[in-house]
Amino acid sequence: MNWSEIYPKGAMPNHRQISDYVENPVWNELCEQIEQKYGVEPKIEYSTCSMAPGWNVKYRKAGRALCTLYPHDGYFYCLIAIGPANAQETELLLPTFSSEVQQLYQDAAPMNGTRWLMINVCAADKARDVQSLVAIRAKAKR
Repeated sequence: MNWSEIYPKGAMPNHRQISDYVENPVWNELCEQIEQKYGVEPKIEYSTCSMAPGWNVKYRKAGRALCTLYPHDGYFYCLIAIGPANAQETELLLPTFSSEVQQLYQDAAPMNGTRWLMINVCAADKARDVQSLVAIRAKAKR
């Protein structure tokens, strides 16, 4: 049974249920790191987007979206937007990212100057890439 069937729109999961469903230590480590480093609380929201329907976890700081996490069985996706204010620093750090994230960035066609990256986070190397991208998002000026 998939995520949106287990937790339909009227049945919001709690953080423990999400963690149990993802069942990947990288999930908890990344969430804790974002929450502690940036002093933010996760917000669980329901999305009707056809590409990723169901409950997700959003992190925002000072009205700015840091990232959105989409739970899956054994892994999760992280959506992060790299806008013009983030592009230069991201491109400088790009060689330090995993080859998959480098390719995602190169393949993402900018929409209104912003690249939307949907990163499959199944291992620690992808979580490190996400942590670096979130750090860039958190300090970028609007």
